[in-house]
Amino acid sequence: MILAGDIGGTNTRLAFFDVANGKVRMASVSVFPSRQYSGLDEIVNKFVAGSEFRPEAACFGIAGPVRSGRVEASNLPWVIESKRLADELGLKSTMLINDLEANAWGIAELEEKDVVQLNKVRGSPVGNQAVISAGTGLGEAGMSWDGTEYHIFASEGGHSDFAPRNELEIDLLRYLSARFGHVSYERIVSGPGLVNVYHFLRDTKRETEPQWLAEEMEHGDAAAAISRAGVADKCPLCVRALDLFISLYGAEAGNLALKMMAVGGMYLGGGIAPKIIAKLAGPLFMQSFVSKGRFQALLENIPVRVITNDKTALMGAARCAAVNGGH
Repeated sequence: MILAGDIGGTNTRLAFFDVANGKVRMASVSVFPSRQYSGLDEIVNKFVAGSEFRPEAACFGIAGPVRSGRVEASNLPWVIESKRLADELGLKSTMLINDLEANAWGIAELEEKDVVQLNKVRGSPVGNQAVISAGTGLGEAGMSWDGTEYHIFASEGGHSDFAPRNELEIDLLRYLSARFGHVSYERIVSGPGLVNVYHFLRDTKRETEPQWLAEEMEHGDAAAAISRAGVADKCPLCVRALDLFISLYGAEAGNLALKMMAVGGMYLGGGIAPKIIAKLAGPLFMQSFVSKGRFQALLENIPVRVITNDKTALMGAARCAAVNGGH
C-alpha cells in the first residue's frame, strides 16, 4: 500500500492507495484541519493508527520549496523532514514533493468528468503543460514533454513580482506595497489575495462595503464570503473584487503558459477555481490569458482546463511514489 498526502495551509488530506494495471486506486482517505495539529508527524500517526493498512511506500505533496528532503511549509508553522517521517512510519525512506508537483503527477489519473475546458481550440495540441492553483496560496508547476512522456517539476512562480497592466492595477500595487513591501501574484491570486483585492477597492472608496457582509466576513471565511456574494451578484463590491481577481488569475496563467511554452495545455487546480467556475467560464479569464500582444495567437490555441477533482494532488503523490518506488 502507498500512503499519500496532500498538505495544504487549510487541510491535510491523507489516503492509502494500491496500484492496479498501472493506475492508483484509493482504499481510504481522511481530511484533517492542518492548523489544529503541531505538525505532519502528528497527523500521519493518527491516520495510520486508525487504519487497517500499513504503508510500504509514502509520498507527501506540500506547499513550499522542498530542498534535500526538508520543507518549511509556506502557509503553516511546520518544518517537515522526510527522514523523520520515514522513521515514524518504519520505512527506509519517504518522498516529499511540492504540492503543485503532486497536482501535476495526478493529471494523468484524471478522467474527462474531472475537468472543465474553458476554451475551444483546434485539434489536440501536444507539448509542454503547466498547472496553476489558487487556494490558500498560489502554486505553479510544469510538465516538460520530451516526445514520449512528461517530466514534472515544481516552481515557486506564485511568488514572482506582480506586474500591473493598467492604472487600477498600478494603484493596487501601491496599496499592497505599502502593506507588504514585496508584492507577489500570491498576494492577489489566492484566498487571502481576494480579501486583499476587496480591501483595496473598499479602502480606496471605489465601492461601498455592506454591513451584512462585514459581519459575515468577521465571523467566517472572508474569502469564501466575498466569493459567494460575487458569484451570486449580491454585492457590487464583491462582484468587482472577484472580477479583478479573475482577470489577474487569467493574466498570470497566461504568463506561466508563455514561460513554460505550455502549448499542450494549461490546468487550473486548487480549491478556488471549481467554486467560481461559472465566472471563470465568462470572458474575463480568457481575455486576460490571451492578451499578450504579438503572442495572442499562440495562447488562443492552448487548451485551458479547470480540475474539478479535489483528490488530484493525492492521486498524484501516490502515482509519484508508484513510479519512483517501483510499485
